[in-house]
Amino acid sequence: MSAAPSPEPEEPDAPGVPGFRTWRGVYLFVFACFVAMVIALTFFARYYG
Repeated sequence: MSAAPSPEPEEPDAPGVPGFRTWRGVYLFVFACFVAMVIALTFFARYYG
């Protein structure tokens, strides 16, 4: 018996990160987290510092 072909052929440079299909998505997520962290730190430093 042969194995069934996978429904989606994987791209050669696809990230191995669950939930992301492209590296662009990974980079955008990391950048968004960085921006959110800078905003949070600015908020806490201004109001609780």
